[in-house]
Amino acid sequence: MRIYPAIDIKDGKAVRLVQGKFDEVTVFNDNPAEAAKAWAEAGANYIHIVDLDGARYGKSFIIDILKEISSKYNIPVQTGGGVRTIEDIRERIESGAARVIIGTAAVENPQLVREAIKLYGDKIAVGVDAKNGMVAIKGWEEVSDVSAVDLCLEMKKLGVKTIIYTDISKDGMMCGPNIEATKELIEKTGMEIIASGGVSKIDDLENVFKINAQGVIIGKALYNGAINLSDAIDKFEKGEKNAY
Repeated sequence: MRIYPAIDIKDGKAVRLVQGKFDEVTVFNDNPAEAAKAWAEAGANYIHIVDLDGARYGKSFIIDILKEISSKYNIPVQTGGGVRTIEDIRERIESGAARVIIGTAAVENPQLVREAIKLYGDKIAVGVDAKNGMVAIKGWEEVSDVSAVDLCLEMKKLGVKTIIYTDISKDGMMCGPNIEATKELIEKTGMEIIASGGVSKIDDLENVFKINAQGVIIGKALYNGAINLSDAIDKFEKGEKNAY
């Protein structure tokens, strides 16, 4: 199971929101590249970067940051937030992203996903952010009438292999991820599901591991020291899980 340390970017700074609320912001680092450096030095094999302003306003604000991180550190990055066009995807890949996450546009414009898969294959993932089982869009400020399971199955038909699943009610709350909903997605879709939202302790990672998730994204728990990234990687990426 891969561990993805998260860097959420707003106004050019590494921040965390509570349940996606833009008026509940905590700044953890004024320089996102420094946050990336810390995770790289801790042994991260992949970094998850979200453009929060992009998600809200539908255009990218982090291209220069992506370029800086990719040029300084030899570590793959997956990034989402504000991805609305093929040009957005191309720009992020050319800026160093190994994987681009389509969120809102997957609901509003599935043709974009179809085209992106044809052009970039496994470099494309879809972000499914849900509230009470229904997909939220536009920086989580609107809830659609599409269920998380149905969206994943539609994306699978288009050739998508990887889903980043976030339960908004859990995000930033340090109360544990939604294991039941994540497990349902894994079992009903057979896709590679990366769990996100609410991870607060090593036991949460254990629970995600048990449902055979491809990976898990950790944000606030790393920044406040509740989880040590090196320890998590040793336990869940490097084979020590054989002890469990």
